[in-house]
Amino acid sequence: MASDEPKAKKLKLSEDEKTESPSKEAAAELSSNSLFGMGNPLLDICAVVDKDFLDKYSLKPNDQILAEDKHKALFDELVKKFKVEYHAGGATQNSVKIAQWMIQEPHKVGTFFGCIGKDKFGEILKQKAEEAHVDAHYYEQDQEPTGTCAACITGDNRSLVANLAAANCYKKENHLDLEENWELVEKAKVYYIAGFFLTVSLESILKVAKHASEKNKLFCMNLSAPFICQFFKDNLMQVMPYIDVLFGNESEAAAFAKEQDFETKDIKEIAKKAQALPKVNTKRQRIVVFTQGKDETIMALSDKIETFPVLKIDPKDIVDTNGAGDAFVGGFLSGLVQEKPLDQCVRAAHYSANVIIRRAGCTFPEKPDFI
Repeated sequence: MASDEPKAKKLKLSEDEKTESPSKEAAAELSSNSLFGMGNPLLDICAVVDKDFLDKYSLKPNDQILAEDKHKALFDELVKKFKVEYHAGGATQNSVKIAQWMIQEPHKVGTFFGCIGKDKFGEILKQKAEEAHVDAHYYEQDQEPTGTCAACITGDNRSLVANLAAANCYKKENHLDLEENWELVEKAKVYYIAGFFLTVSLESILKVAKHASEKNKLFCMNLSAPFICQFFKDNLMQVMPYIDVLFGNESEAAAFAKEQDFETKDIKEIAKKAQALPKVNTKRQRIVVFTQGKDETIMALSDKIETFPVLKIDPKDIVDTNGAGDAFVGGFLSGLVQEKPLDQCVRAAHYSANVIIRRAGCTFPEKPDFI
């Protein structure tokens, strides 16, 4: 393994070789708006439901889908029939919040763009972003209400049904292109956009991705859900050449492999093939990171695969797996933006996910005890 060390170092954010720099020192070098996220801000409506409820709305126990007409009544029924909790959500926003929580100081390292409605739920999202010390700049419009996501929990599974509403109204020319907003994009050195945003504004994603590529900054993306790999694969593959770090879980990896005709179900082979897809910025080798729930995390680097065992947890301590993937990415991003070696990024990712699944929603204690 020693001979591979230089390659791992090259994958750091800079040529600076301080692989052992203590986290406090690294954090001190951080400036506000170093991490940029853009996506669908949603208010999560979380409830423990029964199998009958899933069956009624044709939901799989562990899935993410966009709400269709047949799901319209689901949101009202969820609130009426079950004990619900409201949490500020949306995959990218969750990950940026977790990264900020892991970093702690300075505040507002994380920036977030997305679209909300001028309503009560929108006000809640603004308040929650402020509490999390994230620099959220929402595009506010009154055509559609703030988006919601029903998180239907059964055991340690969660089925997510997103009603994007306002989140679907994000407009590049009305928000991203504004000078004061684009300046925030330019300040960042790490970018993260969940695959879910591919259904909303491909042109916004490409503008950010191309900027990152041209300036040799890190652009990260998530496969996010099997349906993204299946039904939005053209959009996904337009962005793929700009992706420096690609995240996904085992079911997303399998869907991606099938759609790309990789002709393998082996997750390590899928990671290798995804890593080798064409890339615009050749100064950086792509990194592919696939999680597998309680099983080991897979990372594909230039010509090798590394595996990392996850932190053990007693199943009875698992409260809600809803935010596990977002938390994993948030932890990883907190390491990337502090220019930590990749194994430290994975360690931070595993720690974040382990904390979040012990709590309801993508929520966290006041401070991390991660060293």
